[in-house]
Amino acid sequence: MDEQQIKQKVKGVFGKNAQQYVASESHAKGSDLPLLVEWLNPNSDWVMLDIATGGGHVAKALSPYIGTVFSTDLTEKMLANTAKHLNKEFKNIWYVIADAEKLPFLEGTFDLVTCRIAPHHFPNPGLFINEVSRVLKPGGKFVLIDNVAPEEDALDEFMNMVEKLRDESHVRALKVSEWKQLMTEAGLQETKSINRKKTFQFPSWVARTTSSQEQMDRVEQYILNASKEIQGYFSVKINKENRVESHEIDEWMVLAEKSR
Repeated sequence: MDEQQIKQKVKGVFGKNAQQYVASESHAKGSDLPLLVEWLNPNSDWVMLDIATGGGHVAKALSPYIGTVFSTDLTEKMLANTAKHLNKEFKNIWYVIADAEKLPFLEGTFDLVTCRIAPHHFPNPGLFINEVSRVLKPGGKFVLIDNVAPEEDALDEFMNMVEKLRDESHVRALKVSEWKQLMTEAGLQETKSINRKKTFQFPSWVARTTSSQEQMDRVEQYILNASKEIQGYFSVKINKENRVESHEIDEWMVLAEKSR
């Protein structure tokens, strides 16, 4: 698929599953969300941009501490559904349909840019990072949270294939080393980061983006056919009926600042 086909696929998948992403346990209740306020020490004078807001969980967590929040998403249906949920309680969030790789904002607009559990859907992560740097003020902060591939190529290939089989809008989860290189090249300096393991309950996780039982079975069979070493790395749990119950992936959370 070319870039436009990928982005149309993203719109289709997320438009269809908008409500599921608002309610998703892994998106709504991640242990990373409470860390945002602690890491950022946000200010009521700040203007914030949340890229690919999805269910709006980052905007919801930070808007009580920040003056103005712009929540953007490529998928209009996703954005409209999120606005419906947040508008009653949060009056300082504005919703803008926007492509993460071509943001409709002027240079040096934002004090803070965030993006959580989305960049693995972006065809050009380098363009995305360059756009983040462009719209940040000098000294502005950037928080990236996303699933990341292990540094070992075989594990990288397995993880990304599982994701692609489950979700046709998945492009690639990058390695931490690749993200660090992109940020350095864009003038974003890492100040703090953590790695954590994230557990998925397989039945609900695979059902969220698949369109048929056949597709679910393909994902499960691919995991079952993996080597013991690969299954061990991803902590795959298989029950007595030889069905996958859960697995783990790596997630990286990083805080960076734009060089002055």
